[in-house]
Amino acid sequence: MQALAYETQGVRCENLEVTLAGAEPERIVIVGAHYDTVAGSPGADDNASGVAGLIEIARALRPMSLGCTVKLVAFVNEEPPFFFSRDMGSMVYARAARRRGDDIRLMLSLEMLGCYPDTPGSQGYPPLLRWFYPDRGNFIAFVSNLRSRRALQAVVQAFRSVSDFPAERLASPAIVPGVAWSDQLSFWRAGYAAVMVTDTAFYRNDHYHCASDTPEKLDYRSMARVVDGLAQAVGVLAGQSGPP
Repeated sequence: MQALAYETQGVRCENLEVTLAGAEPERIVIVGAHYDTVAGSPGADDNASGVAGLIEIARALRPMSLGCTVKLVAFVNEEPPFFFSRDMGSMVYARAARRRGDDIRLMLSLEMLGCYPDTPGSQGYPPLLRWFYPDRGNFIAFVSNLRSRRALQAVVQAFRSVSDFPAERLASPAIVPGVAWSDQLSFWRAGYAAVMVTDTAFYRNDHYHCASDTPEKLDYRSMARVVDGLAQAVGVLAGQSGPP
């Protein structure tokens, strides 16, 4: 593991990176999750669930023979007061990658993976979208901006090829509330294709950014199925040829 340090507001901050080299190391797939929380919240879903998924994906990919390099990155400073600023950990990382000319083919942002209520009416949406998607929050969502819609299609296709867990997708202008609210935004701004993987946060989780976002509220069985599917899907996208 490599700590990628930078300083903001007089404080040393670190993105944490693990690299799994592929047969074509110059081609890169990034899987990332932010490891900070908002003040006053334990952050079990936001975003310990994403970090746990990141660690498990790294474990699952390690024995694979990958076609391209996979970098697994835990990002600092995603939450306020840094969100949407140049001091976001992912913003610092993406800008540095662009300056180096890194050939990042895809970035996956793991943003809250632990909440899957199966009750009618448990899923909310931005205006109008509720007419086109399920009213139960028992699915995992894949979300991108319009420029990343081809990458979104490839990610969803890979996930569905290895998992039967319910999955929905949305390619949307970033102005839609929630679409840009995680680390994928940093990679969009740097000109890379990026997709957020999410349980849709405040659209279904009543404990979002609250002190009540605690571990016993997570649906670990569903979360395990999602993360297993994501690990296999990343293997497909990275051109794995070893054991799944």
